[in-house]
Amino acid sequence: MRSESLPRIGRGWYATAVLSAVLALGMGVLGLRQLDQADRIAADPVKVRGTVTRLASGTGTYSQVSYRAGGRTLAAADLRLPAGAAVGDPVCLEYAKADPAAVRVCGQRYPQAAGIGLAQTSVPVGVGLLVVCLLRIRRHRRALALRRGPARSAVRATAVFAAEGVAPAAPRASRRRRRGGRRARR
Repeated sequence: MRSESLPRIGRGWYATAVLSAVLALGMGVLGLRQLDQADRIAADPVKVRGTVTRLASGTGTYSQVSYRAGGRTLAAADLRLPAGAAVGDPVCLEYAKADPAAVRVCGQRYPQAAGIGLAQTSVPVGVGLLVVCLLRIRRHRRALALRRGPARSAVRATAVFAAEGVAPAAPRASRRRRRGGRRARR
């Protein structure tokens, strides 16, 4: 039981700070990848006809479009398909001549618009949450430093170091009893 009730900051603030930093970094990388692919497609686009092979059904599956590029058949997932698209329908696609895997639907800016939207929302939220957590941790540490005080911390540290240095060098007390009881009489 402590005589001084110092508030302890929970590990949750530290964990939240780390997770929000990872969220912001991960979503930022996703957004940058989408921007890079959009720039590569815009630099040298090649138009091709693709075929819808799968439609999104629920939260766990994505739409998929197969297309031919460079003599081989490739598949692109999670593209924003036109409204009313069905399996087997043709879709106009653009891919980068240098990288046939970078593909988007004709007339759209980004390959996966959902990735850009997610990054635009998640990065500011992650950074904001990280800043809040770091400010909270900093405030807690300052409060602890003020409560302990610099002089009190220094005295406590000096006493600990002195006790550690003196204890091994101190002579051991003798167990021999003196005459006349515990204290010697003069």
